[in-house]
Amino acid sequence: MKTIDELIAEGVTGKRVFVRADLNVPLSGTTITDDGRIRAVQPTVEKLVAAGARVVVASHLGRPKGAPDPAFSLAPAAARLGELIGADVAFATDTVGESARATVAGLGDGQVAVLENLRFNPAETSKDDAERGAFADQLAELADLYVGDGFGAVHRKHASVFDLPARLPHAAGDLIATEVGVLKKLTENVERPYAVVLGGSKVSDKLGVIDHLLERADRILIGGGMAYTFLKAQGHEVGSSLLQEDQIPAVLEYLKRAEDKGVEFVLPVDVVVSETFPDLKAKAPTEHRTVPADAMPAGFIGLDNGPETNKLYASKLADAATVFWNGPMGVFEHPDYAEGTRAVAQALVDSSGFSVVGGGDSAAAVRTLGFDENAFGHISTGGGASLEYLEGKTLPGLAALED
Repeated sequence: MKTIDELIAEGVTGKRVFVRADLNVPLSGTTITDDGRIRAVQPTVEKLVAAGARVVVASHLGRPKGAPDPAFSLAPAAARLGELIGADVAFATDTVGESARATVAGLGDGQVAVLENLRFNPAETSKDDAERGAFADQLAELADLYVGDGFGAVHRKHASVFDLPARLPHAAGDLIATEVGVLKKLTENVERPYAVVLGGSKVSDKLGVIDHLLERADRILIGGGMAYTFLKAQGHEVGSSLLQEDQIPAVLEYLKRAEDKGVEFVLPVDVVVSETFPDLKAKAPTEHRTVPADAMPAGFIGLDNGPETNKLYASKLADAATVFWNGPMGVFEHPDYAEGTRAVAQALVDSSGFSVVGGGDSAAAVRTLGFDENAFGHISTGGGASLEYLEGKTLPGLAALED
């Protein structure tokens, strides 16, 4: 795929360059609580600005159900982008309507505009090719060139991600080039030992990647809510913990395959439990205790890995040459249940291997818990996209950028 540097070398001065970014940042009201995704696209925007392009940035935010919703406006993200690049950023209050057309028409060389949330238009996410294509046609009227740099959305067959690049000369932005380069390190000629840490709430979200990694990884460490389905599959009581009973047959198959292939499957040996789920807003201290993973009391909820598990996981990561981590080990948003996630993050920081934090909640946890992002090999901006790449799937947004 063509790089942004090649596109710039061909000349972008005075041209309208549509940048499909991922500004899908978490908000508390209108306050951005984690601007990592905005900072991730900043280099691409600044590079185009320096080259004299008229930059039109577009993104989704949340799931607004195909209609305008003030709770999902990109206005805060536009303001933050302006702060980061040190320049005024114009904001269009629609996607392809009068405001978008006027805002783009008003751009001078080296200036930037952000369009309103693409998902305010139902055609952006439509499964109907013609409907998506018609929206892509309207977006194409706003630009001369296209740069794909929203890695967090490349696994979606959406109008701005998949259909629009076919209508304009296109290239990959620096973020996508970096993300793909990192993921190739996890799939091609991987340095070993190769350890994978998977957490999060649901086993079903990770089935594909577990299946794929059983052929490639040396160790797979399981934590988070999904661990309780594994523990249940082994015959242990899991109380009121998150459980997907329908996934137990698949889990048993994976445990057997891991044993047959010599892949080390590591599960919690102790867990932190409580009788109730914590209030994540108040974050007040809770009643909780640590119990062996094979002796959870009925009626209790598993909310984090215990201290012995934390030590075990750190030891399994200490000598790894390559580590991929996706999904927190517990309810890290509450201080009583953040230690499992903190321990994995610290193990990656302490390791001399190449570590990749696979986006989503894992990336948010690293920042929330105060770790220096530069201490990790790479922090991805796209959890779902990273997982689907590791599953070996074709990602529509990447395929669309191929020459």
